[in-house]
Amino acid sequence: MNRHHYIIAMAIMMTACGKAPEFDATGIFEATTVTVSAETSGKILSMDISEGDSITSRQTIAVIDTAMLVLQHRQLESQKLAVEKSSPDIMAQVSSLRAQIGHQKQECDRFGRLLADGAATRKQYADAQAQLKVLQGQLNALMSSLSNSRNSIADNAVALHYQKEQLLEQIARSTVTSPLTGTVLTKYAEPGEFAVPGKPLCKIADLSQIYLRSYFTASQLADLNIGRKVTVIADFGGDRQYEYPGTVTWISQESEFTPKSIQTNDSRANLVYAVKIAVRNDGRLKLGQYGEVRL
Repeated sequence: MNRHHYIIAMAIMMTACGKAPEFDATGIFEATTVTVSAETSGKILSMDISEGDSITSRQTIAVIDTAMLVLQHRQLESQKLAVEKSSPDIMAQVSSLRAQIGHQKQECDRFGRLLADGAATRKQYADAQAQLKVLQGQLNALMSSLSNSRNSIADNAVALHYQKEQLLEQIARSTVTSPLTGTVLTKYAEPGEFAVPGKPLCKIADLSQIYLRSYFTASQLADLNIGRKVTVIADFGGDRQYEYPGTVTWISQESEFTPKSIQTNDSRANLVYAVKIAVRNDGRLKLGQYGEVRL
């Protein structure tokens, strides 16, 4: 090969190398989002957040009107007091019957002595004993009835107590707080609107810890494992690119067809595996931004 042919060959090789992509996979930056919903019904009294606001864990997001819940709680408190006052005083209600039984025992003892002295018949003594058994049976029946009534009333009072506790929990949940420290991505409601359980109020994400969802071919999986350190390049348009250290945190166990918006190093592959790569955000990375991965 002469010098001219050698230069042409090298140019062709350099051109071919220049066309080869400098990345192993591409993807989109995402974050784990949390949709905060209302847990009680009522008018939203305040909601002092805006999209893009940074909020801390347990910070108040919205306050929902609790007037009806407070009135229901007071009503249950009154019902509980009334129920407790209706509980029977067992000792007071059986005192008269106990006195009769005490008197009848004395009668039985008296007829027993008279019978021994021959001044009373066995029938008189047996009748006194029978009357004592009747009174004792009445006492046992009354005690059982009053005890059942008291237990039923106590059960009703306990049920009302738990209903009160449920209302107090609902009142507490009427103040909606953030479950995490993050950024408000979307706001779905405004003060004055009516909230119902399950209705989304806002969407929050921790943008300090985001990940790049990228796609790799089956042949590339041999070089990937959980915990593998890689380089993530964020594309800011033009020639502005920044490199970030990334860590593989998840690899899909099932393949899928290559998303249309994703390019892979092996353009002939139809099936790829999704991979999550955790990246520490320095404030520049945005959700939905395009990124590349270099193994």
